[in-house]
Amino acid sequence: MPVFPPPPVVRAVEKSRADLQRASQDLAPAPFALLEIVMGSMVTQSVYVAARLGIAEALADGPLSPAQVAKQVEADEDAVARLLRLLASHQIFARRPDGMYELTPIADALRADHPMSMRDLALLMGHPIHWEDWAHLLEAVVTGEPSLPKLRGMGAFEYLEHNAEYGEVFMKGMGALSETETGPVLAAYDFSGFGTVVDFCGGRGGLIAGILQQAPHVSGVLSDPRVEGNGAAEFLAAEGVDGRCRTVAGGMFDSVVPGGDAYVLKHILHDWPEEQALQILRNVRAAMKPGGKLLLIEMVPPEEGNEPHSGKLVDLWLLLLVGGKERTASQYADLVARAGFTMERVVETAAAVSIVEATAV
Repeated sequence: MPVFPPPPVVRAVEKSRADLQRASQDLAPAPFALLEIVMGSMVTQSVYVAARLGIAEALADGPLSPAQVAKQVEADEDAVARLLRLLASHQIFARRPDGMYELTPIADALRADHPMSMRDLALLMGHPIHWEDWAHLLEAVVTGEPSLPKLRGMGAFEYLEHNAEYGEVFMKGMGALSETETGPVLAAYDFSGFGTVVDFCGGRGGLIAGILQQAPHVSGVLSDPRVEGNGAAEFLAAEGVDGRCRTVAGGMFDSVVPGGDAYVLKHILHDWPEEQALQILRNVRAAMKPGGKLLLIEMVPPEEGNEPHSGKLVDLWLLLLVGGKERTASQYADLVARAGFTMERVVETAAAVSIVEATAV
């Protein structure tokens, strides 16, 4: 497992970066600082094009001229040169004195075979449907309701099932982001004290596999509505934990597998407004004994202040798509209390997510 810096160190680095960015903006006239922010969406789309064309893969074996890159990715030479020039100004690729372009560490993460590849996330962020969704943010902010169901004529989850191409892009993009969080979660929290850990709606089992590898005496249960067809059995076997983890087909609002000492819900509650989130929590509580642990892995924005936090952006995305939200620590304390839990603490990780730990009462 990679070694992750302690969360306080990560937060200090993030604060330093935010301070530098703020200082840079303060040095520019305010209108131009705003212009740079507004035009950031165009950089996102440029990264998307580079990911679609596979430019990072073309440069993986060494520097190439724009003409050579264009030939490999089957695109226009002049247009590719202009794309590379822009992205190099953002440290995505680098132009050498001889006019050749090469990978930078940031560009390297666009390679599909990079161990922490961001390519799938870039393909999601630049996808035309994703952009169309965000074009309706105004309506969501004015009404306080998700605009996607009105736009698509169905809910977000249903739409992803009906639109197979975008559904695959969306799930791969979210999966890439989720995979970057597993290591930091395991580094921040010790699961070895539990007998059985239940991963509620845990997909194909990336997190529960990591937990069982970290804690070899723990047993696991992977519960998910698609567990019989999403490759979970093969994945758990490949990770060497299939003998200690059983799979159960169960939906978001179904009764929950009883008998666990800890129930992990990763990026589950943030998809739902209060009443549905409460229903999920109460179903989980009904399966637990007093003293059992509830572990919510979510982005937890700060209660106050102007510091950047990924949860502040994702919070608006959730409003737009499904009417969910990223909750602060006090909001989680109130929510879990109404479902029969007492919140114990919020454990920060080196990633953007935290672990909200609560005890069944």
